[in-house]
Amino acid sequence: MVTSRAGTTPAILLVIVGLACQEVGAALAVLLFPQVGPLGMVMLRLVFSAMLLLLIARPGLRGHSRDGWLAVLGFGVVLALMNALFYLALARLPLGVTVTIEVLGPLVLSIVASRRLSAWLWALLALAGVAALAGGGWDRLDPLGVLFALGAAASWAFYILASARVGREFPGLDGLAFAMTLGALIALPFGILSAGSALLRPDLLALGAAVAVLSSTIPYALELVALRRLPAAVFAILMSLSPATAALAGLLLLGQDLAWLELTGIALVITASIGAVRSSSRARSAMPEPGDPFAEPVA
Repeated sequence: MVTSRAGTTPAILLVIVGLACQEVGAALAVLLFPQVGPLGMVMLRLVFSAMLLLLIARPGLRGHSRDGWLAVLGFGVVLALMNALFYLALARLPLGVTVTIEVLGPLVLSIVASRRLSAWLWALLALAGVAALAGGGWDRLDPLGVLFALGAAASWAFYILASARVGREFPGLDGLAFAMTLGALIALPFGILSAGSALLRPDLLALGAAVAVLSSTIPYALELVALRRLPAAVFAILMSLSPATAALAGLLLLGQDLAWLELTGIALVITASIGAVRSSSRARSAMPEPGDPFAEPVA
């Protein structure tokens, strides 16, 4: 399947806008942690996102295959897990560092998909970038926060695969609405325990809704639409820019300064991600496999 230039350019813009919204929403979420906690923020984000998507998409329950519902089930679990691990990491690490570690998930996915020796050179470059994130010493990073961020990285890799599959099985935003609802139900009990009586405050609920719109509803909807017009490899390249947007959002909105070694680490991870995805794309062009998400655009 060949993606036209006319369809590719708007899709790229959709991904970039989604990235900007996502990092602004993440910065706002950090400001709410003292009131509702990370898991309370996850619940608010997913619940409000699900409500908005159900209202917009008005998905129908009939006419979907068993494989389609299994795809939604997997996507919903991944959404809940990815958001929980990301916010738990964000409570302990700077925004730019958290997202840089998280992007290792798509990077590893690209390296595995490439099956080329050159891809492992990009892996070594990414490793050098991660080593530089601490600004000269890993003692500056919270170990548990790093583990949470690594878990979010693994979840993000599964998110790319799951979202592409749901995009093939469901029209419009139907699959995303169902998956977001499932993710919200999974997060609900943990969020209630975390936030407690803060959930009765209208101002916090309004801010939670704003985070949902910025961090989930807009980015996920734009990305799902873009994945129908872009090869998954191109999409992964664009997503690899998220550490830079996160570092900028952390600086401007949270006052999180990064040392020059940390900035160098972010740049190395971004470079490695782009190089690995391009290597994967060339390998798939030479020998594509049926059903391979890196072989063709999502229909």
